[in-house]
Amino acid sequence: MNDTASPTIHSPIASDGDGFVLHDEDRAAIVKERDHYEQPQAACIEALKVVQRRHGWVPDGAIPAIAEVLGVGPASVEGVATFYSLIFRQPVGRHVILICDSSSCFLTGFDELREAITAELGIDFGQTTPDGRFTLLPVCCLGACDRGPAMMIGDETFGPVPPEGVAKLLKEYA
Repeated sequence: MNDTASPTIHSPIASDGDGFVLHDEDRAAIVKERDHYEQPQAACIEALKVVQRRHGWVPDGAIPAIAEVLGVGPASVEGVATFYSLIFRQPVGRHVILICDSSSCFLTGFDELREAITAELGIDFGQTTPDGRFTLLPVCCLGACDRGPAMMIGDETFGPVPPEGVAKLLKEYA
């Protein structure tokens, strides 16, 4: 997530009473994604990512706004948003840490890695550091089975991550 303030928000696309307004640039990006597909619902994940890039998460009010631009029902967008684990439906830290808890990573040191991270940050799964820097979440697979235990910070995958390397790694995201 960008640490700079969000630009001024312009003309609303939809509002469900919570005051959410879809930014003009986001609307244009969603339309561009929608137009790549024969079925507009196929653009749901990318549309949700557009909103998440600006806000860091997808507020409830964004669901009907996205649905309107895509020309689908809000339930369709909500279904994708709640299924896809990399769409965040509540505020998260500037850096989201995902620790792989698949069988492969579990067998190669998941518990030790989790303990090192929770000790370093003082938070557990589903929590955000008080300074808003990190949110820690489990993930069922990162596709790095040959590099377990693996973790991801933002879009970058790391593995194997030894517990003694956690502090140094996290300092890179200060």
